Amino acid sequence: MEVQIRWANKDDMLAVHGLIVELAVYEKEPKEVETTVEELQVDGFGPEPKFECLVLEKEEKVIGFALIYTAYSTWKGKALYLEDFLVTETERGKGYGKLIFDKVLSIAKERKVRRMAWQVLDWNKPAMDFYKKYDTYFSEEWLNCRIDPRNESF
Repeated sequence: MEVQIRWANKDDMLAVHGLIVELAVYEKEPKEVETTVEELQVDGFGPEPKFECLVLEKEEKVIGFALIYTAYSTWKGKALYLEDFLVTETERGKGYGKLIFDKVLSIAKERKVRRMAWQVLDWNKPAMDFYKKYDTYFSEEWLNCRIDPRNESF
């Protein structure tokens, strides 16, 4: 079966949202998804887009996605951040993940960014093995930090 990778449009966000939920279930955090389809539509396709999204299509059905945005490093300058990417479980093992990841890499090269970054959970060995094929640097020094501004302790 042939697949195609294309830039997502507003109408794709329902399928992308479903894949985001699938990823959250895989990462054992299904209750953490707060983003709605409507938010994805506004945040990706409104007057001030916050992200760009690629979709992987097979037989006119979205079976994967990659959500990216431009970031900035004070040390490196312009960077590309890969927030998430996923190929639906039934389509894994067919080389589709490599196709969409390679497309993101080509975008990083086209845009002449000095760094492409993403996160991977320390228990996700299949993903880590995949990234090792790309000579990926895994940081053991930097820790991820987060704050929820809705927290009343602010």
